[in-house]
Amino acid sequence: MTTRELRTPILVVGGGLGGVAAALAAAENGQRVVLTEQYRWLGGQSTSQAVPFDEHPWIERFGGTRRYRRLRSGVRDYYRAHFPLTERSRNTPNLNPGAGVVSKLCHDPRVAVAVIDQLLLPHLVSGRITVLQPVVPVAADVDGDVVRAVTLRDEAGELITVAADYVIDATDTGELLPLTGTEYVTGFEARAEHDEPSAPDTAQPMNMQAVSICFALEHVDGDHTIERPAGYDRWRDKQVDFWGDRQLSWTSPDPRTLEPVLRTFNPNPGDDVHTLETDQSLGPGDTELWLFRRIAARDHFEPGFLASDITMVNWAMIDYFDAPVIDVDDAPQRLAEAKELSASALYWMQTEAPRADGGTGWPGLRLRPDVMGTDDGFAMAPYYRESRRIKAVRTVTENDVSLTVRAGGRAADFHDSVGIGMYRIDLHPSTGGDNYIDVPASPFQIPLGALLPQRVRNLLPACKNIGTTHITNGCYRLHPVEWNIGEVAGLLAATSLAEGTTPHQVRGDADRLARFQDFLTGQGIELAWPDEVAGY
Repeated sequence: MTTRELRTPILVVGGGLGGVAAALAAAENGQRVVLTEQYRWLGGQSTSQAVPFDEHPWIERFGGTRRYRRLRSGVRDYYRAHFPLTERSRNTPNLNPGAGVVSKLCHDPRVAVAVIDQLLLPHLVSGRITVLQPVVPVAADVDGDVVRAVTLRDEAGELITVAADYVIDATDTGELLPLTGTEYVTGFEARAEHDEPSAPDTAQPMNMQAVSICFALEHVDGDHTIERPAGYDRWRDKQVDFWGDRQLSWTSPDPRTLEPVLRTFNPNPGDDVHTLETDQSLGPGDTELWLFRRIAARDHFEPGFLASDITMVNWAMIDYFDAPVIDVDDAPQRLAEAKELSASALYWMQTEAPRADGGTGWPGLRLRPDVMGTDDGFAMAPYYRESRRIKAVRTVTENDVSLTVRAGGRAADFHDSVGIGMYRIDLHPSTGGDNYIDVPASPFQIPLGALLPQRVRNLLPACKNIGTTHITNGCYRLHPVEWNIGEVAGLLAATSLAEGTTPHQVRGDADRLARFQDFLTGQGIELAWPDEVAGY
């Protein structure tokens, strides 16, 4: 078999938000980039995994990079330019197309795909960015502490080897780390390693957060019940001690109190979407599932445009925590089980779920395969909440960000800050049998040291694979933080190439670090939070 060979200054493997940000930032600063992606859509969490932006309360004013704001604004502008919005919705400055209560920008994943393509198109035309997809990394050429090249395989089985000066791992599971021999960790670290209050006594490397296979639903006339999944009885009857009922039920644990909470389900409630956008009492704790991640609210559009709202199912009932899917030989089987769980949840809702009127099931619930870009109606990619994580020069721990631990409620001040982020430490049930772990966090910084492997010189992480612990991954894994991390990885590679230095030298020299931080500020990356913010 012949292998196609390419050469590029910067190779970005993984086209999720971090990978897109890395490629875009590097290209806008004059570098050539090869960007690769496993799935047909770029955008990862917000597209192929079908999870609208998870953000912090201040995102409309600050707490995101300039390029991330271009992405967010692009989504709203796309709706205004191409969709028949009502006049009021068109003139709503902070338009939330789905009026979902969990996000300030719940949107159709296809819109994010279109906006990302628009952002990258000028650089595709100029030749600064070359996109290879769908391809997966299968091997790496490593010389000591330097990664020389990565080999990828396409759907036809053909191989492509890309040699690069800098290699950025933007895969959702840190796929390049084992391929390159870069030291990494998975799962829980032992409490003794970092003295984290929420860590267990012993390390649990195979205890990882649940993955989820998301899907989009509408509710229309007719019977749209899917074929009964082969393993339906198993999932319908599954119950774990901390859940409060079967997993396929309207009950699930409250992430913060851990007490079982009875959720409600009311398709197409016909609410005032503008009230939802302004009512600050509604948020992640709201119990109405239809509104939770709704991505298209009929009331935002001209009458008759949508027969139904469209809601995205990413609820506790589809969390697959029966077994890990990273560093195991049977990962394909486990991911197939995760999809079967999601299908079983849908079948249960269509046939057996209790209704408020005393009946059971909503046969009018219909999958929207077009929204997912798939034939079967389920997301192209699993929603991975946790990745392999590099053993970093500086690991961010619970003691750096916990609102409870930090004196005065301020997160650690990192001298090498390269960005900021905010989210609660939000860990879903895990493969070790743990319930939610939810810890209030302080608005935090992203230290450059967390992007630097302890040994390997030219490989940089660009998403959930940075130097966090299992605990702090829970707040560093969300959309704006991943974008910020990826953007910095691309700019760090570009700077190292332009100045003939290395990422470790940038951090290790005070003058170089100061210049790099000034450069980041000029690129629209915020390095510190304003004094007005507080933890939540």
